[in-house]
Amino acid sequence: MIRASRTRWGSIVDNAIRATGVFHTEQIDGIWWLIDPDGGRFLSKGVTTVRFDQDRIQDTDRIPYAEACQRKYGGQAAWRAVAARRLISWGFNSLGSWSDDEVANAGPLPLAAVPIVDFGAKFVSKRSKNFQPLAYDEFPDVFDPNFEVFVRGEASERCVARRNDPNIIGWFTDNELRWGPDWLGPNELLTVFLNFLPASPGRRMAMTMLRQRYRDFESFKAVWNSPAHSWDHFFTLANHEEPAWQVQETGTKNSLDDEKRIAFQADCEAFAAAVASRYFEATVAGVKAADPNHLALGCRFAIVPRRAVIEAASRHLDVITFNCYGTDPASALDVYASTGKPLLIGEFSFRGDDSGLPNTNGGGLLLPTQADRARGFEHYVSVALMQPQLVGYHWFEHADQPAEGRFDGENSNYGTVTINDDVYEELTQVMTALNERAEEIHARAVRRDN
Repeated sequence: MIRASRTRWGSIVDNAIRATGVFHTEQIDGIWWLIDPDGGRFLSKGVTTVRFDQDRIQDTDRIPYAEACQRKYGGQAAWRAVAARRLISWGFNSLGSWSDDEVANAGPLPLAAVPIVDFGAKFVSKRSKNFQPLAYDEFPDVFDPNFEVFVRGEASERCVARRNDPNIIGWFTDNELRWGPDWLGPNELLTVFLNFLPASPGRRMAMTMLRQRYRDFESFKAVWNSPAHSWDHFFTLANHEEPAWQVQETGTKNSLDDEKRIAFQADCEAFAAAVASRYFEATVAGVKAADPNHLALGCRFAIVPRRAVIEAASRHLDVITFNCYGTDPASALDVYASTGKPLLIGEFSFRGDDSGLPNTNGGGLLLPTQADRARGFEHYVSVALMQPQLVGYHWFEHADQPAEGRFDGENSNYGTVTINDDVYEELTQVMTALNERAEEIHARAVRRDN
């Protein structure tokens, strides 16, 4: 095999492409690529959480990975150089979310970066001194006029100084917002907003929309099974629940129930569309005002959301990003590909049962051995590369989690290295080989028609 000529960014040299000095996207012969600052065809091959201080043990000040690397390298600067050189040797060219950006220029070649701003999560927790990820049934009130003000301020603080940074691919706006029922809870976004505080703009918007969608209260009550006896009464209820038939399927085929279900789902779809339009319009505008040079990468969907949400995202984003844990991402890629937008997988991973870690908390498949993890990576990425709209894939994560559990209790074998910074050789050897061939495989990609 003839080795392709590469730019300093690890991209395929293509003299037909005009260099712009920043990352951008182009569709070439029906296949989407990121284009690096020097004009090379680039796939973002990344690893998340590349940082010295990865994963404090839950409810303590101990960071076992940092302790091990301090002993091994003598300090953070020396560790950065080792980590960067190692990633590049494995064929990676990007630092995924939550990474130490100083690693980007600590090695023999530059690494691209995709910082995450966390607009929505920070807006929810802005009154708290310590930022925390969103909890169950939390979502930013995007209808609050202060949301746009907050986004602009946060974007100015985070993005302006790096608007000319060639290492930046673009900005993630958030991570895994709750766009509907998922592992955190069963509620639709409409129900989440209905249960906001009574004075909140989002709750008022949800109630106003429902009133506009029904000709009278009795029609609404028939669908929602609300205990209220009037619109005024409904507006005063402290807690709103979804219809029992929505939460608990009976398995029967009652035509009236089917009509109710269709009406309820239509309500949820309409409201999700309104929320998504507002969220993506405000966050992308905030990013672009602060940094017009880099890409808007979105909020890294955790589950495939409602169609209306995806459509709203596609109207505003440069690249649609999502996290996808499973055997492969084919079905999720097909859904997002219908937008015509380039796609980036922000997280995927496989855990090994032979690692000595509990693996009792954390998503993704638990496989018997490290060899199985390597085969899992190979299959997953090989499938992803055959989607013409793919422009990147980021493995979660750089080092294993502590056996005692990190901040949220996760205690799993996700790492390319152990918590003592020893390399998983079987996994990284397969990563190296496939990363080297990734552009060649992607150049042969053919869209699959469903």
